[in-house]
Amino acid sequence: MSTLNSMEGETIAAVATAPGAGGVGIIRISGPKALDIISGMFRPSSPKFSGFTPRFLHHGHVLDSAGREADDALVVYFKGPNSFTGEDCAEIQGHGGPAVLAALLDSVLSRGARMAECGEFTRRAFMNGRLDLSQAEAVAELIAAPSREGVYLASAKLDGLLGRKVSELRERLEYLRQRVCLAIDFPDEEGECLPPQEFTAITQEVAEGIRTLLAGYERARCWREGALVVLAGQVNAGKSSLMNAFLGRNRAIVTEKPGTTRDYLEEHTTLAGLPVRLVDTAGLREHSEDSIELEGMKRGQEMAENARCVLLVLDGKRADVSSSESLFAAFEEEKVLLEKLGRSRCIAVWNKSDAASPPAGLCDFFGAPLLAVSSKEGTGIDELCSAVRALCLGEASPEEGDLAPNLRQADKLKQALAALDALEAAIALSMPPDLCSIHLEAASAHLADITGLNSTEDTLNSIFESFCIGK
Repeated sequence: MSTLNSMEGETIAAVATAPGAGGVGIIRISGPKALDIISGMFRPSSPKFSGFTPRFLHHGHVLDSAGREADDALVVYFKGPNSFTGEDCAEIQGHGGPAVLAALLDSVLSRGARMAECGEFTRRAFMNGRLDLSQAEAVAELIAAPSREGVYLASAKLDGLLGRKVSELRERLEYLRQRVCLAIDFPDEEGECLPPQEFTAITQEVAEGIRTLLAGYERARCWREGALVVLAGQVNAGKSSLMNAFLGRNRAIVTEKPGTTRDYLEEHTTLAGLPVRLVDTAGLREHSEDSIELEGMKRGQEMAENARCVLLVLDGKRADVSSSESLFAAFEEEKVLLEKLGRSRCIAVWNKSDAASPPAGLCDFFGAPLLAVSSKEGTGIDELCSAVRALCLGEASPEEGDLAPNLRQADKLKQALAALDALEAAIALSMPPDLCSIHLEAASAHLADITGLNSTEDTLNSIFESFCIGK
């Protein structure tokens, strides 16, 4: 990744649209040569054309590196600093065939640009003050959003809401630091440092603001990462059939032979609009001489222990439903597993309901929600999807304007909160102001890392290297 100094004076270019063929493809250019490059390779269709008007689409033909007409396109110029990167920028909007875009990009590079590195356009926007670091990260999050709710969360950050909130909290801490510095520099002056009660009140307000942001991180994890939903239960209970019913296709092998699934299968999908990581695990049974199946059962149990939601699949054909005693005895092992995993994140699923309906009392026996489905007939699947969504979310879906830090930002918030806890302990012990200021400075620095005020080159590299080339 280029450093700030090496980026100065260079013009970069890349294909900004997704790989593959499409109706439209875009070449993005940023840097001091942007206007010269498009002027040299553009032939306007209008005889009245006298030069590029910023932010105005101009139609014409664009030339390849040999000077031949390569495409019929629209070209737009953005004069810095009023552009995404804060530099002179341009976009060539042509046809989206890979060969066309390769020819146009080669023409741009031959005229003095170089290939952009991963995330370099957004990095330049950050370096030039067009975005803070939280907004820059939101660009990638918006592109990768797996759901509409994920789009809301990323858009709020892209608008700068998270950065402004964090900056407000940091300003409160900086105010306290100034008062502490005055108290250190002028120890004989009364009133230079705030009274302990007022000082503590401000730090507690900031700490509460940080906790609110961290709560938003936890609430949004499902929308950002996908909730882990695990299918567990005895062999041949119909877990694979249920997975196929969720996906709407035959992903898992289904046979009459028990133990078909010997390792776990994972697929990303949506259930009632909620992005999930759906996992089909190896069926549980007391005895198996297959070392691979045993390892599969072990891995499946580990997945279930870490799941947001466990669907405990029950074989409706297995039990004698005419007798409640034999029924409950047949599912004693599932009940033990449910209690081990925790009832609050489990749903009992009576599968094969087309063959037998669940008897009264089974829900009380498990002490958890129970739904009847038929993977074969497809009945009850929509209701089960809604139940999974409700269990995973627990609260209302995110709306426009909700704040949800990502993993890196949440880590910085936790470190800032730990520094404030240490500060509160120091105040309680009547530590001198200079020692208290260390914790204040640490908390403020962690908050500054979120918006990029003092981020290191390594931090910036790790963030922008995850971006695509044209962003």
